[in-house]
Amino acid sequence: MPDLSVSKFTTESKTITSTSADGSADVVYTVPDNYSAIVRFLHLSNGTNSTKKAYIQFYHNDDTTYYNLVNGLSMSGHTTHDVVSGNFFTLHQKDKIVSYIESGMTLDVTVSVEEYFDPAR
Repeated sequence: MPDLSVSKFTTESKTITSTSADGSADVVYTVPDNYSAIVRFLHLSNGTNSTKKAYIQFYHNDDTTYYNLVNGLSMSGHTTHDVVSGNFFTLHQKDKIVSYIESGMTLDVTVSVEEYFDPAR
């Protein structure tokens, strides 16, 4: 049974360089073994002067499948986008947030999660 009384907050950031999806995408965050995580913040920042497309996926370890969260979001130069925007979603042990970009883009992705011990996973 998950223990929600003890949790820790973790923030990870990555500059994305991959231009390919799924297993070739850049890993931004992976849920540790015996934990689940509530994604509270997922932020994209385009550092490029021009409009480019950004992609965010999550890898669901239970069925070894990648699912699109952001599929070709067209971002104007030097803009940001908050994916979660006051909502949240949950990931489990070994699930991942991954990202890739359109060629020529400079994208920084930041994710903040609340991790909690969940030994049943």
